[in-house]
Amino acid sequence: MLTFESTQQKGKVLIKLVGALTIYTAVQARKEFSDALEVHAAPEVDLSGVDEIDTAGVQVLLWIKQEAALRGRSIPFAFHSPAVVEVLDLLNLAGTLGDPILIAPPHS
Repeated sequence: MLTFESTQQKGKVLIKLVGALTIYTAVQARKEFSDALEVHAAPEVDLSGVDEIDTAGVQVLLWIKQEAALRGRSIPFAFHSPAVVEVLDLLNLAGTLGDPILIAPPHS
């Protein structure tokens, strides 16, 4: 299951993904982000809650970047979870996404 938590901080929209970004949630994720791009000019995506990601999830991340670019926008990814960092490193895609890898702070 994947949930989307949208908040506003200092005038910026932050969309936090929580759960598995996999083949089972890819269609939902694309729909949610397509809707978000219609409403918000440049949301930031918090990946700290992604506890599982597969190649379908990676394709969603690449699609988000592509859709934003087609609309003349930039959508940064931040607070990469260990699962996201591991897969991006394995696939050598960190540079392709163009965001600094920001690790989520540990929960206390």
